[in-house]
Amino acid sequence: MESTEAQLKEMIINQYGSLKKFCELIDMPWTTLDSILKRGIANSNITNVLKITQELKVDTESLASGVITSSMPRSEASSIITVCFSGDEYTEAELDKIKEFAAFVKASRK
Repeated sequence: MESTEAQLKEMIINQYGSLKKFCELIDMPWTTLDSILKRGIANSNITNVLKITQELKVDTESLASGVITSSMPRSEASSIITVCFSGDEYTEAELDKIKEFAAFVKASRK
């Protein structure tokens, strides 16, 4: 199983393109983030962990337990889905499939 830090690194690269871009965005030296990812979240300064989790919208308490979960309220997540998939680009059946896939992805985390 992939470590929490490896999962975070992958998440950052997927969402921001590079660790450097992410560090610039959260105003953190690249070497600090690199150290956190190598030495572990548990060995890090809480201020730095909060910067990371707030930007990624990851629940800090869950992360401390080694689990990455969203801190985004469900209503906000639903709004994002509505904005991304609004209009007549998708049929109702296709939207149902998208929701099923999202549920599948979420269930695979456990």
